[in-house]
Formats: sequence, C-alpha cells, structure tokens
Amino acid sequence: MAQVLLVVDMLKGFCREGRPLYCGPSVAPIIPFIRRLIDGYNQREETIVFICDSHDPDDLEFQMFPPHCVRGSEEAEVIDELQGLARNEVVVPKTRFSGFFGTNLEELLAGIAPDLVEVVGLCTNICVLYTAEELRNRDYAVRVYRRGVASFDAGAHMFALQQIEKVLGAEVR
Repeated sequence: MAQVLLVVDMLKGFCREGRPLYCGPSVAPIIPFIRRLIDGYNQREETIVFICDSHDPDDLEFQMFPPHCVRGSEEAEVIDELQGLARNEVVVPKTRFSGFFGTNLEELLAGIAPDLVEVVGLCTNICVLYTAEELRNRDYAVRVYRRGVASFDAGAHMFALQQIEKVLGAEVR
C-alpha cells in the first residue's frame, strides 16, 4: 500500500516566536510526533512532501495577513528540527491556503497513486483544512493526525478537525 506524508507549513515563519504568523505554544508538541512519522516513512522508503508557503514580496495574501514566508527568506525555510530528515523528500512551494493552488502537487500525487495521504502541520484551520479538502475532492483517502496539527486558534483548530472528519470524510486519528 503506497502512502504519502504531506507536511504542511512547518516553517520558521509559523513555528518561531516573534514571527508575524507564529502559531504559538501549540506548535512545539507536534514536532516530535512529525519526526516519528518521518522516521516511519523513511523506513518504508515512501515519499514525504513538504508543502511550504513561499510568497512574492507583494503577494495579494498580504492584504489579509501580515507579510510572511517571503520566498528566499529565513521565514520560508523548514524548521531545523525537520530539515534534512526525509530521504524521499519533495518540496512544493505554495502561495495560497491549499497545497494544490498553482503547484505541481496534483501531478506529483498522480505519479505516485497513493492509497493513503497522511497530513500533518500548520495551521489546522487554514492550510491543513484546505489541502485536506482538495485531497478529498480528488478522492484520495486522507488521514489527519490530531497530534500532528496545530493552530494559533484553539476553537478554529477543533472546528477544522470536525470539518475534516464529518464533512470531508477523512480519518482524524
């Protein structure tokens, strides 16, 4: 059974205190869990995809959110705790909430034809939710790990997990 792990926005711009879109203290506890998942994927020699915010300096998203994760900046880098861990790593830069919008993620997944796509990362109620929604619209079996996702907003985090499970029909474990 082929599987793919999507690691969404585990970037310095979201994970480090002092950054404009820091997700808060809920980030630190998910990092060891994500590391263990990556280890398992490495042992099975399966693909790990880092989906990473990577904005132009004048990105229209900055009309809604403060400038963050500008392409080439330190904020747009995967956090040190996860960098270089994945053997079969692919990086997919994105400019919007969904990992599919304007990226090659659809073609990448079509080439792998996974039986299951597992999703972890940030923010549960934004990029994780909209990427999971796009996966389900393409009829992928999806699993999101509660211990592997976080958000700056606890209520929105819980709402997103409910939507992912009850509306999208993905497994939330």
